[in-house]
Amino acid sequence: MSTPAPKSAHRSLALRLGLVALAAFGFGFALVPLYDVICAVTGYGDKRMLSQASDAPGVVDADRVVTVEFLAELPTVGQWQFRPTVHSMQVQPGRLYEATFIAENLSQRDTYGQAVPDVAPSKAASFFRKTECFCFTPQHFAAGETRQMPVRFFIDPALPKYVDRVTLAYTFYDTQAPVAALSNDYLLK
Repeated sequence: MSTPAPKSAHRSLALRLGLVALAAFGFGFALVPLYDVICAVTGYGDKRMLSQASDAPGVVDADRVVTVEFLAELPTVGQWQFRPTVHSMQVQPGRLYEATFIAENLSQRDTYGQAVPDVAPSKAASFFRKTECFCFTPQHFAAGETRQMPVRFFIDPALPKYVDRVTLAYTFYDTQAPVAALSNDYLLK
């Protein structure tokens, strides 16, 4: 016959498990600023570089068509609806296009949302140029607000010829405070 564990052992275990859960929750909110730091260090997906793209893409490759697919993801935290208005479009490299995403704050409180972009395949990421994007800054949403958010982009004509399909995916995070305020770029202002 085994003896039951003392109540202090149960409290200690509950406290440790609570700390692990709290740390995991905190890590989830730290991912967006961590992504910004990694992008700044590696140069891959750096918002400053993306925002420096010219509004005049230059030469249009009228003989070529690339399919651009749009995806919208939501983490399990937060109360949002987030989707593209179109799921794909045919584009000519070098021509400027605009796509729209719709975000709706389903909560009963004001909040901020932050979109984190990803381009696939990874070889196409450096050829996908966003000239205007809601992902550059956190977006303030009133309780129940719905908003159309445009992204203007072009594909560099230097995109390798074997790439005929590019996916632009966004993950939209709910943040209690502007995530950009946590990054070093905004702390210096």
